[in-house]
Amino acid sequence: MLSLIVKKLLWLLILNLFLISARAQEFRCGVNINYQKLQSTTQQYETGDIKIFETMKRDVEDFVNNRHWTNLEFEQVERIDCSITIVLSQRTTATDFGGQISVQLRRPVYNSNYTTGLFNYMEGSNDLLFSFNESQPLEFDPNSFYDNLSSTLAYYCYIMLGLYFDSYGPNGGAPFFDMAQNIQQTVSSMAGSQYKGWRSGDSQKARYWFMENHTNSAYEALHSVYYYYYRLGLDMMTKDQPQARANIMQALKYLQQVHKKRSNLLSVTQFLDMKIDEIVSIFTPAPAEEQKEIYTIIKEISPINVTKLKDWNVK
Repeated sequence: MLSLIVKKLLWLLILNLFLISARAQEFRCGVNINYQKLQSTTQQYETGDIKIFETMKRDVEDFVNNRHWTNLEFEQVERIDCSITIVLSQRTTATDFGGQISVQLRRPVYNSNYTTGLFNYMEGSNDLLFSFNESQPLEFDPNSFYDNLSSTLAYYCYIMLGLYFDSYGPNGGAPFFDMAQNIQQTVSSMAGSQYKGWRSGDSQKARYWFMENHTNSAYEALHSVYYYYYRLGLDMMTKDQPQARANIMQALKYLQQVHKKRSNLLSVTQFLDMKIDEIVSIFTPAPAEEQKEIYTIIKEISPINVTKLKDWNVK
């Protein structure tokens, strides 16, 4: 009898260990370190230096994928799909680099095999300057500054979390955008003059602006764009296409509201540039009146993208 109890306890322990191991951090992020531009220059590049780029890739992946960014529990299948590419274009010392970072965030669509883009952005050339030492792990504290690479990665992790949770619930990403704001303010106060991208005056594509767009109450409708487009729109396509299209239309009207507040807002142009082909695909089979309304909105917000609607009879 005692032996049976011990066996049951052992199996419970094994089961609990399995369940714990099945828990996961938030991201499933693929990382690419592109150093081809260094190969074509004389900026202290040697064949033996490939090892530092391999270490950089591994450390960035560990930093993003193996750190808890929230207090939420994610299952393995729930991990957020994203990718980060760092294109290196300069190397001034053995440990000092310059280049640009691009970030892509994807989201599954409910009751389908379709995956859709949530965020797709590349910073300007050489907007990312950082030091990297193979013997020093990447560290992060939201209230401290360790290095520009870890702060930039953490910033985009919280931007991605904000967008992801905005797409599932009304203003669901607010706490994560607040964290991105905290990182921006911390870096600006401690090292903002040393590194580009953290201050509003750095450039129109500075990372500062994504944080500002999503924490500024004047652009509150921006959060509804993601909720209506994804949760009430794409996620409903297999259930009720006319209603799903109506909700996507409403998402674009919210985008229009934000545009009226301030034209050429970075988050608005990024969203529309990313989604225009999908919008065309969704509304090509729609009634003419819906196409005409979409055309009017796109023409106002982003005239350059109107050419994508050339096959619609909306004149």
